[in-house]
Amino acid sequence: MMHNIRQYQVPLHKYQAMMDLQERNERLFYKMLIENVEELLPIVYTPTVGEACQKYGSIFKNPQGLFISLKYKGKILEILKNWPQKKIQVIVVTDGERILGLGDLGCQGMGIPVGKLSLYTALGGIRPSACLPITIDVGTNNEKMLNDEFYIGLRQRRASGQEYAELMSEFMSAVKQNYGEKVLIQFEDFANHNAFDLLEKYRTTHLVFNDDIQGTASVVLAGLISALKLVGGSLADHRFLFLGAGEAGTGIAELIALEISKQTNAPLEEARKKVWLVDSKGLIVRSRLDSLQHFKKPWAHDHEPVNNFVDAIKTIRPTVLIGSSGAGQTFTKEVVETMSSFNEKPVILALSNPTSQSECTAEQAYTWSEGRAIFASGSPFDPVEYNGKIRVSGQANNAYIFPGFGLGLIISGAIRVHDDMLLAASEALAEQVTQEHFDNGLIYPPFSNIRKISAHIAAKVAAKAYELGLASRLPQPENLVAYAESCMYSPKYRSYR
Repeated sequence: MMHNIRQYQVPLHKYQAMMDLQERNERLFYKMLIENVEELLPIVYTPTVGEACQKYGSIFKNPQGLFISLKYKGKILEILKNWPQKKIQVIVVTDGERILGLGDLGCQGMGIPVGKLSLYTALGGIRPSACLPITIDVGTNNEKMLNDEFYIGLRQRRASGQEYAELMSEFMSAVKQNYGEKVLIQFEDFANHNAFDLLEKYRTTHLVFNDDIQGTASVVLAGLISALKLVGGSLADHRFLFLGAGEAGTGIAELIALEISKQTNAPLEEARKKVWLVDSKGLIVRSRLDSLQHFKKPWAHDHEPVNNFVDAIKTIRPTVLIGSSGAGQTFTKEVVETMSSFNEKPVILALSNPTSQSECTAEQAYTWSEGRAIFASGSPFDPVEYNGKIRVSGQANNAYIFPGFGLGLIISGAIRVHDDMLLAASEALAEQVTQEHFDNGLIYPPFSNIRKISAHIAAKVAAKAYELGLASRLPQPENLVAYAESCMYSPKYRSYR
């Protein structure tokens, strides 16, 4: 199978071959994915899954996952009961409004929950039968989709306001009624305004997790904790500047502030002052408070307005630059050179996905910083040779965190997600980076070892759940790492006598 997949030149064709295999022989699909994770991860997830979602209608063969349409309002529980598997542990749900950096793809966003859950199984060991991908189809505002003869969703403008809120409320109640309190619901690729509201609304009543806000934050914080070994100092000694103040940007900023606050015993408001954000209108400052969306308000600091990004870098003089804007090529030569002018080792994270939306490439970051940058990106880049030295950039990929995080919640029987669990996951991931990785300039461990890493993250998350009194699976196992590994699905063929 690997030989056959390698015959394809076009990544999308490889993706289609993998999806066909998943449909035909699930065990073999997972065996291949686990044993060739570094080669196949970019195929079954970013960046290829982005193109697959854009063309989902025209490559559509067999429906994967469960589609819940606005037309079935009032009957969602019935629809959930139609799903053949009854013991569901993880649901990944999207409404397709903000797929990666590609915008509103409507119903065709289904590629994301399907891809995420195949990683839950391959990297986190959750049984495939316990995973349920769901797309909530409330229409799309994407004209191209509405006029596409192959579009598979409702051909209408997106529902919003009360109609949308009622549908989501019915969905959340139906999930709890059908699968119980301990099913993990992961919100994926919702637009900013809905993402924050849904997380806020349901975090006290359901086991919910938003990968764009919380997963991204956790994986980036892990990278920053690792990067400190290369640049020195503690988190509180550094200044952080973000380009992009949406779900990812504010989510990462909040987790950094929480960790600084925890390490220094300073109030959270004080810790937030180390973190600055730039959105499409410039630096977020107090004089803009009245016009800011609620999730940006905590980041409005006392400072005169700065409209130009390079000017913001010169004024704030950050040691860490983080891109979460969804806009490609925004870390220009001038940006990287300015960062390098006052930092011996500038930390530059270009997190936007897929590769076409990345703020800069690995090659640009290393070349423009004269090989001094510590660089990681959201999508993978090939190693770069600069001045005779090979530099391997890390990938700040959520796949490091969410599979192990989900496994930790499941093995402890957690009933709620607490921010301290995200910090525990970050610390567990950072612990997996060895001196050898640092010597190569890496701030993340290689993916080839991901199942072991996931087991360690799961153990730390589960331990935190027990410590906070949020675990329901009692008594607590003595060795959580061994217990996590023993719970992981493995695609072996059993031998029968």
